[in-house]
Amino acid sequence: MLGPMRAIHATQAGGPEVLSTVELPDPQPGPGEVLAEVAAAGVNFIDTYQRGGVYPMPFPHVPGAEGAGTVIAVGDGVEGLAVGDRIAWADAPGSYAEQVLMRADVAVPVPAGLDLATAAALPLQGMTAHYLLRSTFPVEAGHTVLLTAAAGGVGLLLTQLAAARGARVIGMVGSPEKEALAREAGAAEVIRYTELDDLTSDVPRIVRELTDGAGADVAYDGVGKDTFEASLASVRRRGMVVLFGGASGQVPPFDLQRLNKAGSLFVTRPKLADHTVDREELLWRAREIFDAAGTGTLRVRIGARFPLTEARAAHEALEGRATTGKVLLIP
Repeated sequence: MLGPMRAIHATQAGGPEVLSTVELPDPQPGPGEVLAEVAAAGVNFIDTYQRGGVYPMPFPHVPGAEGAGTVIAVGDGVEGLAVGDRIAWADAPGSYAEQVLMRADVAVPVPAGLDLATAAALPLQGMTAHYLLRSTFPVEAGHTVLLTAAAGGVGLLLTQLAAARGARVIGMVGSPEKEALAREAGAAEVIRYTELDDLTSDVPRIVRELTDGAGADVAYDGVGKDTFEASLASVRRRGMVVLFGGASGQVPPFDLQRLNKAGSLFVTRPKLADHTVDREELLWRAREIFDAAGTGTLRVRIGARFPLTEARAAHEALEGRATTGKVLLIP
């Protein structure tokens, strides 16, 4: 591709209306870098946090860090990657564009037989589900897992992976349509939180009824502010609450002494970057997720595809809870 490329700019901190389409010069890879033509870019909540100013970012910036595509240029010193290779990535800032430049060590090979749209839907949410389930709290057969937003991008993947390991998943969803998706993914029980009088007291009551009073072994909470108290009250003695996102806003500071009183609980706030510390770990997680998707043991739901130029509408849909599964931008 010659001449300028199209990309999306977040012009200042604010709502989806700060996103606009711009033309930028074609990037050129430097030493240790590769340039990819983007087949699809993943849209994630972190993009909205950065656009909205929750996470400090320079403005203007091209949002997005996830996607899949084809290598079109390779910088000096890059080994193991060549023009024409199909790759995916979770950490290439500026992915809402027709082309994206990245460090070669963040690119993971896409196996033959896996289409690029599916590959783009997996790096961030798939590897997040992988580390939550394998590393943060190693889920085994017999565990009871409480999962907020069970029909969301991470939720549907985590539900399938946990159920495949023999765990019992109690999923929280907001609608009958989302309940159907969560059950299809393997959720044994589903709580529709929109039909509860008081989420904070009703969710723990239901979870304890379903677990003979014990509570869940682990609560994976990607919703944050609105569900954190319910998650905390739903886990068993010495159970763990894993806060991995803030779709409803950030959880306010709270008194650690409460963990003692609630039964020696554990609370953690992990992120993907700390679970893909070196290339070996990155490739292990990516390979397991891609292989599961390639063999059909992990079904990837792409809930919405927007043209690149409609990034604003994609953000509005994501933040409005109007999506299930993965949201992609297609240049």
